[in-house]
Amino acid sequence: MENIQSGVPPILTGTWTYRSFLSNPNLNADFDSLEFGRGNIQINEAPMQTLDGRIYGPGWELELKGSIGYGNPFTLQFQGKGLVGGAEWIYNYLGYYVPEWMNGVDQRPALVGSIVRAIPHPTGPNGKSTAPAGVVAQWIAVKQDSPE
Repeated sequence: MENIQSGVPPILTGTWTYRSFLSNPNLNADFDSLEFGRGNIQINEAPMQTLDGRIYGPGWELELKGSIGYGNPFTLQFQGKGLVGGAEWIYNYLGYYVPEWMNGVDQRPALVGSIVRAIPHPTGPNGKSTAPAGVVAQWIAVKQDSPE
């Protein structure tokens, strides 16, 4: 059994491959049109109940700060904040650690959740259009490190 008294459970620390998808209920929507974002999430060792890390991809990075609820499943609540192309980006995340299936094959540790853009930010060349606040998407992340 993992010792979670000293900080973040080891199953959560490390690098995760992250993808998020727009909340479009149209089953005929082209899968590529649903992409909201992709990158990596790095969760660092931190004091118990504290989430510290970063989410990043080519040309952008947000610092992550938040909390971990130690239930079954673990609940993660955090905010991503940073400057991207000179503009402030802020996103709020809620996520859950997916329990393992007893007879699962090729399982990897996974997180699932929801994201909301907290403030608008410019997008496109020279910030000509705006990504509005309040847009909600769903996200998944799978751990890159070897499964425990």
